[in-house]
Amino acid sequence: MPAPAAPAHQTAAQNLKAPHHVPLVEVTRDGLVESIHYGSLIALTEDGTTAVEAGEPDAPMYPRSSLKPLQAVALLKAGLDIPQNLLALTAASHSGAQMHRDGATEILKLHGLTEAALANSTDLPYGVQEREEWLRAGNGPTQIAQNCSGKHASMAAVCVINGWPVEGYLHPGHPLQVLVRDTITDLTGEDAAAVSTDGCGTPLFAHSLHGMARAYGRLAAADESTNEGKVAHAMRRFPEMVAGEGRDVTALMRAVPGLLAKDGFEGLQLVGLPNGTGVAVKISDGGDRARMPVTVEVLRRLGVDGGSLDTLQSPPVLGGGLPVGELRAAQIFSN
Repeated sequence: MPAPAAPAHQTAAQNLKAPHHVPLVEVTRDGLVESIHYGSLIALTEDGTTAVEAGEPDAPMYPRSSLKPLQAVALLKAGLDIPQNLLALTAASHSGAQMHRDGATEILKLHGLTEAALANSTDLPYGVQEREEWLRAGNGPTQIAQNCSGKHASMAAVCVINGWPVEGYLHPGHPLQVLVRDTITDLTGEDAAAVSTDGCGTPLFAHSLHGMARAYGRLAAADESTNEGKVAHAMRRFPEMVAGEGRDVTALMRAVPGLLAKDGFEGLQLVGLPNGTGVAVKISDGGDRARMPVTVEVLRRLGVDGGSLDTLQSPPVLGGGLPVGELRAAQIFSN
C-alpha cells in the first residue's frame, strides 16, 4: 500500500483557526484562584436542542480516544462478534490490569492471531497501580499493556473475518479504516475537518464537540439490538473494562445508571444519557484534572441526580498534606 498522504492532512489542519475557549475550571488555594483551565463544551438533547453551551463547541478538534466507541460500532458493522466484556474492552482506554491484558489476548486467540498482529505502539500500563505492579515484576513496554490494545486486537480480528490483510490495517486507505471513517461521519453528522494519527497509530479524525455530543447521545439512547446499542450496553455493563478500578470514567458509569462515558487524551470527556442527551467537553490545555469538575457541573444542570455525583468530586488541593483548596467549575461558567 502507498504511504499515507500526511502532507495533505497537515495542510487541512493548518488551515483551521484556533477556537475561542472560555474559563471552565478554577483551581483555588485558600480562597485565591491560583489557576484557570479554559475550554469549550456543549450538551445536546435528543432533538438537537442545545441545553448547555460554553466556548466554541462547533470548532474542529481531535476527539482522541473518545472516538473508540464509534470505532467499535464500525467493527460490529464489519462482523465482529465477541462477548460483551471484550466489546467494552474494544472501546476502552484501559489501565493495563491483568483482566485487560488477558481480554486483548483472548480477542486475538478467538481469531487465530497473536500479539504479533498488533500495530499499536508499545507502552507501560496506563493505570498508576497497574504500572507499578508491572514494573516491579520486571516488565517493560509492550503492545498488550498499551491502553488501546483491546481496540487494536478487534481491528485485527475484523480483518481476519473479512479476508482483509491484517498487515497495514492502520493505513487510512485500508477497507477497515474507510469503514471506520464513514461510520464516524454518520454518527457525528459531520465530515472530518482534518485527519491525523492518534498516539496508538490509528487514523484520527477531527470533529466538533457538537458532532461528538450528537454521536454519544445516539449511542446512549440506541436499542440494544442495534450496533450502537450493543456498544453502549457493553460499556455500561462492564465499566471496569472501559477504564479500570480507580478511574473516574468507570466510577461515573457506576454512579449514574444508564450513563455512557468515555474520556480522551488532551482533556476530552464525552457522556451520553439514556434519554438521548449528549455531552462533550474539551479542556484547551489538555489538563486531565479539569475534565470531571466541569462534566459534573454540566450533568447537574441537566438534572442528573446530584447525590450520585457527590462521589466524583475532584481530590482537594493540598498544602502540607491538608486540604487548602479545590477544583471547581469556573464562576463565569457556573453562574
